[in-house]
Amino acid sequence: MTPLKNVMIIGTGNVGSALASNLARHGIAVQLAGQDLAKTREAAAAIGPSVRAVEPAALTTGVDAVFLAVPAEAASAALRGASQLAAGTLVVDCTNPLRWDQGPVHTPPAEGSIAAQLAKQFPSLRVVKAFNTFGAEFHADPKLATGAADLYLAGDDAAGKQALAALGATLGFDVIDVGPLRNAAHLESLAILWIHLATVGGKTRNVAFKLLSRAA
Repeated sequence: MTPLKNVMIIGTGNVGSALASNLARHGIAVQLAGQDLAKTREAAAAIGPSVRAVEPAALTTGVDAVFLAVPAEAASAALRGASQLAAGTLVVDCTNPLRWDQGPVHTPPAEGSIAAQLAKQFPSLRVVKAFNTFGAEFHADPKLATGAADLYLAGDDAAGKQALAALGATLGFDVIDVGPLRNAAHLESLAILWIHLATVGGKTRNVAFKLLSRAA
C-alpha cells in the first residue's frame, strides 16, 4: 500500500477548507484547487503555508489522491477540468446529490450515486465514496464526546480503500469499509438523513453517525 502523502482537494467551500486544514495538520501536502484562483489563494492562506493554491488544470501525475468537495452537479465537470490526472489516480467523492423540499431530498443520477456515475464516466480513475456523511465540522475534527466519528468507504478498488482507510485513521476517524461501489448510493442516502437531522430535524451539525458493538 502506497501512503497518501500528496493530495488535491477540488473545492474551496466549508468542506474543502475544513478537510484541507485537517490534512495539513497531520503533515499531508495539500493542493487546494478552485476555479477562482484569487479566492483559492485566500482560502489556502487562511489554513497555513503547507496548503498550496492551484487551478484544477494544474493537477499533475504527482498527486496521490483527488478529493471532490464540490456540489454534486459539478463533480463531473471538476474531473474533466483536471485534465492532467494520470490513469489510476484515486478519486474520493465527497459529494451528495440533493434538492430541497422542506428538507433534503436525495436526487441521484441514473447510475445510483455520483460515485458510480464518475466511475462510469472516468474508467481510468479509481473512485471511492467517502467523507460525505457528516458536515465540515467533522472534516476538520472528527472527535465526538466519546470516541470519533465514523468514516465510511464504498468502492471496488481494494488498494484504494486501504490507502484511504489509513489516511482516515491518521486524521482521527474510525474507518469502516461498507463494501463495493454500489453501496455508495446508501452512503449518499445516509448523508441525506444526516442533513435532515442537522437542519429541519433540529439535532444541529454537532452530531455524527457511529456504529457501535454490544460486545466488550
